[in-house]
Amino acid sequence: MRTRPTSSAACSTVAVMRSLVLVGHGSHLNGDSASAVYRYAELLRQRGLFGEVIESYWKEEPSLRQVLRTTSSTDVTVIPMFISEGYFTETVIPRELGLGHQGPVPPGGIARVIGGHTVRYTLPYGVHPAMQQVILERAREALPEFSAQDTALIVLGHGTTRNENSNRVIHQNAAALRELGLFAEVHALFLDEEPKVTDWASRIQAPRIIVVPFFASEGWHTQETIPEDLNLSGQQTTFTATPHAPQTIYYAGPVGTHPAVAQVIFQIAEEASQQSSGGDLDHTLVEAWNTLGERASQGLRVGEVLIVPHGNLYELRHVLDEGRAANELTTYVTPEGLRDRIRFDDSGTYRPVRTFRNMPRHWRAVVGAHDLRRVLQYVYPAAVEETHAYTCRTLHFTPWPTTARRQTGLYARVQKVSSAQVEQVAATVCSQCLRSRLWAAEPLTRTFLEGVPGGLPCAEACTYLVAAVRDWQKQRKQEAGT
Repeated sequence: MRTRPTSSAACSTVAVMRSLVLVGHGSHLNGDSASAVYRYAELLRQRGLFGEVIESYWKEEPSLRQVLRTTSSTDVTVIPMFISEGYFTETVIPRELGLGHQGPVPPGGIARVIGGHTVRYTLPYGVHPAMQQVILERAREALPEFSAQDTALIVLGHGTTRNENSNRVIHQNAAALRELGLFAEVHALFLDEEPKVTDWASRIQAPRIIVVPFFASEGWHTQETIPEDLNLSGQQTTFTATPHAPQTIYYAGPVGTHPAVAQVIFQIAEEASQQSSGGDLDHTLVEAWNTLGERASQGLRVGEVLIVPHGNLYELRHVLDEGRAANELTTYVTPEGLRDRIRFDDSGTYRPVRTFRNMPRHWRAVVGAHDLRRVLQYVYPAAVEETHAYTCRTLHFTPWPTTARRQTGLYARVQKVSSAQVEQVAATVCSQCLRSRLWAAEPLTRTFLEGVPGGLPCAEACTYLVAAVRDWQKQRKQEAGT
């Protein structure tokens, strides 16, 4: 007869006094976009500055609207993993976290009490002065023998007309590097604002040009749009039809993925941890994971995942692989290993929404009780916490009109879409998902915590649906010729 597991055995819940949340942009299209944040989170866990380190994203899960529900401590530090100040760090992230702050963040950050959590929000790591050295390291990797006689440097930023602060760090770094006298020319150029990188040939005379993308991660821009805009054929491309031909562009990796960035983030985290006196254990979260641990100790199905206890270990596998011999499946023994596997379906296509019914098969994860929580956080982010809140009648639903009114920038146009039109898009998007749309008044009588396979609540329209509604609206306008 199995005994009821304790909180530490069942859920790896410990007396965590400080939680750290790293916020990335994420992507609905590119599976590499979140890689840098995952890597830095793992390094910070090894440092042990915080009791736990959680990843959160704007375009992936756990979303900014969910993440505070998943922290073990009532003391939370949030570091935006962005390369510059701007629209996301000053508008989107504070809005989605409910910080009640808009605009530039002061050097010491801001602190708010949200739902019983003390949340400290810092500046993005990209504005740290040490990033100048990271740019130089990327330049040396692209062209080790660059010189002040014949080499120009382009510090390439994204730029945006939505926030005047987004380009400031690019200009500041370019100016500081120009003063060092290491290059014949140093230019701050942008993708979406003037001066644009596509005009590089009319601006630069040096025969050798290093382009260093001041971006946080590899993704759509660094892998596709920048090479296309510059007509690059690889890491090194020679042009013979420019005003100062021949000229060769050496394309460097983005600064945000350089190993030296870890030291910058460590410093920010250390400074933030010193400002914190610690918090209390979030007892609601402890209760949620104790409940999960109790159910899992008897065997449990969560969505498409089957959890089977084996002594002090738990085996997870796709429910359709039930009964398969272990040697027929690929075995993972760490949360990160399984995380990386389930980010893509069986055809290798990226899965931006974890609760879509396209989880890959032919794997099994075998983990100790102390890793069960992180494994499930990667499989179905925030699902345990939100499901427990639903069963306790404390999960608040956000109807579509409220979600739409919160959108800004390019997504503000979804405010004009009717509920009927949203349902038309949802019929395609949400039909793929395991969750029940409570925000659209769909019924959910019982959940997986009560033994119902697939019983998962959806309290608010996700960013994937918001983006799909916007794309649908844009297509309708194009078809109408307006």
